[in-house]
Amino acid sequence: MNQQGIFITGTSTEVGKTVISAGLLRLCINAGMDALPMKPIQTGCEETAIGLSSPDLQFSLEAAGLVLNEEELALASPYRYLPACSPHLAAKLAGNRIEISEITECADQLLQRHELLLVEGAGGVMVPLDESQTMLDLMKVLGYPVLLVAHVGLGTINHALLSLEILRQASLEVLGVVFNTIAPITAEEEFICEDNPKVISSLGKVEVMGALRYLGGIAATDENLWKHFEQDLPGLNKLAERMQND
Repeated sequence: MNQQGIFITGTSTEVGKTVISAGLLRLCINAGMDALPMKPIQTGCEETAIGLSSPDLQFSLEAAGLVLNEEELALASPYRYLPACSPHLAAKLAGNRIEISEITECADQLLQRHELLLVEGAGGVMVPLDESQTMLDLMKVLGYPVLLVAHVGLGTINHALLSLEILRQASLEVLGVVFNTIAPITAEEEFICEDNPKVISSLGKVEVMGALRYLGGIAATDENLWKHFEQDLPGLNKLAERMQND
């Protein structure tokens, strides 16, 4: 494993990448690592008195009890856009083209000061960054092993297996799949949500690291969230321990 970083991607948008990224960050820090989150491209930013703020990055920082200075905040989130849309469109509207070389330079500078980067992507694997490059191109340049986040419900098998296939075609190491329950599960859906991870593990030949239960509205400082996180995702606990010992 490349010990410098992990890239957290999803099968789509709104599947829970930020919660998984924040929780893994907490586990790594608790295991004694000097870990830092990075959200290189953030759309749907929040306007503040000092400029655009990355809500996903702030969630991870708050969850882990970290405070970054202005310089490191800029390095951890170099591309921030107001519209909540695909990165390529947000960049076009803002007139601020996304440069992969700029992101890798920011990552390199952070790794000169910290041991580990947890990089959260935007959207899914094939989200476009411009007219010719996708999130996958960024992942290939960084070269970090990948953690795939998927929702647990109907439709996830196709999305997860396609994502795994293209990640492996790109010769990227896949650490495993983490499932997230993004909506309440009805009694009629229980058998589907129980079967989906098994099928993806078998057909995708991938480790399933657990499935986070549905918790409704969540906050970064909600200890109930992180208690269930550790209970539901034993594979991430083992991953953090393995990284600390490697």
